[in-house]
Amino acid sequence: MTLRFSTLAFLLATATGLTAAPAFAQDAPAPPVAEQPTNEADDGGLTGSVSDENEWQNIGIAITTFATDRDVPTQTNAGSTAQLGQAISQVIASDLKNNGLFKPTGPDGLPQPTLPEVQTPSYATWSGRGADMLVQGYVKASADGQLTVGCYLYDISLTRQLVKAGWQFAATDWRRAAHKCSDLVYSRLSGESPFFDSKIAYIAETGPKGRRMKRLAIMDSDGANHRYLTSGQSMALTPRYSPDYSKILYLSYLNGQPSIYSYDLATDRQTLIARTGNPTLAPRWSPDGKWVLYSMAKGGTTDIYRISSAGGGTPQQLTNGPGINIGGSYSPDGSQIVFESDRSGSQQVYVMNADGSNQKRISFFGGRAATPEWSPRGDQIAFTHIAGDLRVAVMTPSGGGMRHLTNSWQDEAPTWSPNGRIVQFFRTAKGSGQASIWQVDLTGRNERRLPTPVGASDPAWGPVRP
Repeated sequence: MTLRFSTLAFLLATATGLTAAPAFAQDAPAPPVAEQPTNEADDGGLTGSVSDENEWQNIGIAITTFATDRDVPTQTNAGSTAQLGQAISQVIASDLKNNGLFKPTGPDGLPQPTLPEVQTPSYATWSGRGADMLVQGYVKASADGQLTVGCYLYDISLTRQLVKAGWQFAATDWRRAAHKCSDLVYSRLSGESPFFDSKIAYIAETGPKGRRMKRLAIMDSDGANHRYLTSGQSMALTPRYSPDYSKILYLSYLNGQPSIYSYDLATDRQTLIARTGNPTLAPRWSPDGKWVLYSMAKGGTTDIYRISSAGGGTPQQLTNGPGINIGGSYSPDGSQIVFESDRSGSQQVYVMNADGSNQKRISFFGGRAATPEWSPRGDQIAFTHIAGDLRVAVMTPSGGGMRHLTNSWQDEAPTWSPNGRIVQFFRTAKGSGQASIWQVDLTGRNERRLPTPVGASDPAWGPVRP
């Protein structure tokens, strides 16, 4: 069993022929007032006080249908403002449930508040239903097609509002409002950074095993709003979002020529970053977006290079054999790079400074280790552990504390959520070779498959959207 895109076998095979920006808006049913999220009860909230996952899951979070001032049609696939209020609440409930930390109820089967009740909930009513927390909100449509959505989180036992926020989006972006509200609730209750309002790039796979079409695709963090970016005429591999979310870096084998492209999401135009003429792997951005790392096979060895993200210029070689050096992934501050190398006789994980100096091995446990990815928090490195099966594992940047997050037949190529609390990867089924995207949190207990219309591999989780 070998990794699909990071082994010598792949190198040998390829060598032989292969909308309008959102803005904060009103936070209440009063006239719109631009406002950031506000905490109105920092002394009574749960931030920092819930230390165990079971405590989170024991919190009863009721999520009601979002209210509206008038039920009018909107230019969305969800229908009128009343239907949007239901749909937004359902997305919030799904976000919080699928995260694995909470067990929300609603909106089905719960009382629907009127617009005035959004800001003045009946605490006794919800206490009688066993709710600890209450999420309410509203949705309004304007004549220009914009939606204004407000979100409120209440502590029922303390009878006070914990946090509120409002946003304005184009009607077609209504799901973003739901994800923003999910982020607001998640961050306030867990004390962690948000991640729901983010996107995922991946490789969509169709066709029979051995002759798969691999296309670049993107989707929301929950699998909605899927879109293909490339036609499939050439194989696309290993995408990564730029730090500013404007571009996607990926590897293409058009006419058998390995090429690194930057895909501009605003213009749908592609810029050639490098065409090496040799088998090439794993292009990656630097945290400041100024550099692109990649690996290239030449003269019997494979080394890591960096080149300006603007394209052109002379690549700088960071490793110098022997064997196969593949990677890498920058630390969040850009000072170090984690990569894989077989210089010791088997695939292992190494760390070096950003200029290629001070290269040292950090993985010394049994088996092999590949596809390392540095956490956005800087405290963990996720990687593929190869010891019989392929499993996703994490370790500290010094190589300690190794532990498995998955326990399946072939799980590989981990990518981190923006807040560094969830790891996404792809799983290959025995026999069919069908690939699918999965994610698991750092406990290793909350695992789920993301819905995609076709087979999916090589996920790349982007940052939280601005």
